[in-house]
Amino acid sequence: MQGRIDYDPAQRVALQQLQKLQDQLLTRTEFKKKSTLQKWRLPPVCRSLYIFGEVGRGKSMLMDLFYQNCPISQKRRVHFHAFMLEIHDFVHHWHQQHDSDAILALAQHIIKTHQLLCLDEFHVTDIADAMLIVRLFGKLIDLGLTVVTTSNYHPNELYRGGLQRELFLPFIKLLQENTDTIYLTGNKDYRCNQEPAVKTRFFFPLNEHASEFAQQHCKQLTNCAPMHTVTLHVLGRQLILSAAFAKISLTSFHELCVQPLGSSDYLTIASHFETIILTGIPRLNSELRNETKRFITLIDALYEYKVRLICTAAVPLDELCDTDDVIDFERTHSRLLEMQSARYI
Repeated sequence: MQGRIDYDPAQRVALQQLQKLQDQLLTRTEFKKKSTLQKWRLPPVCRSLYIFGEVGRGKSMLMDLFYQNCPISQKRRVHFHAFMLEIHDFVHHWHQQHDSDAILALAQHIIKTHQLLCLDEFHVTDIADAMLIVRLFGKLIDLGLTVVTTSNYHPNELYRGGLQRELFLPFIKLLQENTDTIYLTGNKDYRCNQEPAVKTRFFFPLNEHASEFAQQHCKQLTNCAPMHTVTLHVLGRQLILSAAFAKISLTSFHELCVQPLGSSDYLTIASHFETIILTGIPRLNSELRNETKRFITLIDALYEYKVRLICTAAVPLDELCDTDDVIDFERTHSRLLEMQSARYI
């Protein structure tokens, strides 16, 4: 709440690497501005960085500090989910109009406008994504793009247990050969140290008071205005939410996580609303594996877009997931904690 950053040795090492990369990027940028006669020695290629570590160690914060302060103009910061959706969309539209290689065309399109690409939360769970990444990143590296990536996983752990993982292994080798890996060590989850908000935004258990809690917040935020269904457009199809007013949506776990929605739906929702009131979150277990995975993706999207989240749940946050069958819930738990904090709100 005081706007300061605590000293962390591992973060300092990462910052030194990021500063070194920024200096190299600036050197290459200045080189490109020189006349042909002055270009007698090409600066070395800027190696990409891959920052990984446990949840809440400051990976995204460091990358954002680097991105905000890096003075080059040809740069972009994007969440990995959103980036993959853009790739699929580009490939789909390219194949409708051309017979040539869509991935090569996409790589050439990216390199024209990007010298630096910052990708947050790199994680692969889908075979289609895996195959696209293998081809696209190989071409981007060949074309000289510098990528700064954050992830909860060491490169060797990416897509572990995934379908036909052997086809993804060349990408891991490519990653290790062309990036410097930074392990953000430490046993402190900084999100757990956030000052709690004055008013609770995570109510349990699911009883008559939970419904009153949700309705009361809804009335306060909308000034008692009536709510209506809203239709959002996602990749050429319609997504209908049952209750919304302006930038506020009153929805449920069943509507968002039991229904077969995906990251494109959640990113659209997150970009449209400023506040989500999410009711009826059950205790997540192995029988709700698909629903839990959708919930994880939903929270990722809401967190990325800084959406305010108000919840009603069956159990306290620390007891929300009762299974080890679903990966990444530790990150979701950490983010939910931060989303209840005064600073986030």
